[in-house]
Amino acid sequence: MASKPKLHYTKGRGKMESIRWLLAAAGVEFEEEFIETKEDLEKLRNDGVLLFQQVPMVEMDGMKMVQTRAILSYIAAKYNLYGKDLKERAWIDMYVEGTTDLMGMIMYLPFQPADTKEKNLALIIERATTRYFPVYEKALKDHGHDYLVGNKLSWADIHLLEAILMTEECKPDILSAFPKLQAFKGRMSNIPTIKKFLQPGSQRKPPTDEKFIAVVKKIFNI
Repeated sequence: MASKPKLHYTKGRGKMESIRWLLAAAGVEFEEEFIETKEDLEKLRNDGVLLFQQVPMVEMDGMKMVQTRAILSYIAAKYNLYGKDLKERAWIDMYVEGTTDLMGMIMYLPFQPADTKEKNLALIIERATTRYFPVYEKALKDHGHDYLVGNKLSWADIHLLEAILMTEECKPDILSAFPKLQAFKGRMSNIPTIKKFLQPGSQRKPPTDEKFIAVVKKIFNI
């Protein structure tokens, strides 16, 4: 039996969280080795297992994979979550890039100075409701299917649900003007593998707090 993927990262969301989401949605069990000190990170670097001296790093199928996008693409393709042809893959990529941009804004918000946080939070809400969510709402409305691409669960759907839940942590009623996305969230959240990942006690990580920020700053010399 093949060994479980092993994820090397800090004990928080960051860039690894989308990888956790994708593996969990695919029904793949994984192990985590947490980087908790600067020394843990240095050991990985000194061992030569980080191609560009950076994490996330995932040990999987005999590889030590780095670069978030490369890891996600590999998992999506391996578990048949990446469309049936090049055109579907291109659409999945476009949708994923959109949610990546939105989630990136949210991911870095807790690390920003207090005096800019309010302005940036307002920008996140504005972008979510005028730039990103209307695209997904229209896609679901126009083709009338349950999923974004090819009427089949894909990486794009999983990423969008993660983005929706992250933006709801910023503004709980953010989907109020998006009925199709509200229904999509309900459907996606009830897929058995995802439902399991959303339960307390899963490997899903909580929102970033001050304690975690302090740990990250120490590990990465920020």
